[in-house]
Amino acid sequence: MQMIFPVIGYLLGSIPFGFVIGKMVGADVRKAGSQNIGATNVSRVLGKKLGFLTLVCDCLKSIVPMVLAASMLPEGDGKELVVVLTGVLAVVGHMFPLYLKFRGGKGVATGLGMFLYLSPVAIGISLLVFVASVALSGFVSVGSLLAAGLIPFWLYLLGASKITVIAAFVVALLIWLKHHQNIGRLLRGQEKSWRKAKE
Repeated sequence: MQMIFPVIGYLLGSIPFGFVIGKMVGADVRKAGSQNIGATNVSRVLGKKLGFLTLVCDCLKSIVPMVLAASMLPEGDGKELVVVLTGVLAVVGHMFPLYLKFRGGKGVATGLGMFLYLSPVAIGISLLVFVASVALSGFVSVGSLLAAGLIPFWLYLLGASKITVIAAFVVALLIWLKHHQNIGRLLRGQEKSWRKAKE
């Protein structure tokens, strides 16, 4: 019974909201911009309003199944592990969606939802890091990488459980791996600047 929630997490995480929203307005975000189904590319291709809608939907993909698991499972008997694993699999679902032949987004928004549920304070600190990084560098990818990479550190300092810290490390590592192309472009000086996209 317990393991049904991580499965639900993966299935909900697999819903490609960026792709669906794009199709609703007659566009395929996989064929424009960075060709990614995440909120950043949706915002770049379809505008900030639809990008924000995608962001909210992608966040909810992890929050909803985690809330379900937390509210329906009895205390003890590995409840925390199941809830955290449900969030991790929602992020994995976003990155490797069943419905798009396992070609998904980079997991930032769904990871945001997961950690917003687990530790709003840690997410608040990471959002400040994200905003400052993007403002200083002009690159959303830099903000995403720094914010995600520091989440395990903030959680550890805030006294989160070992399970939560380990899960944060795993999710952060996955996010960094999914950003390998961005990292390559940054090193080559070819990454698209958010400032230039606004001009």
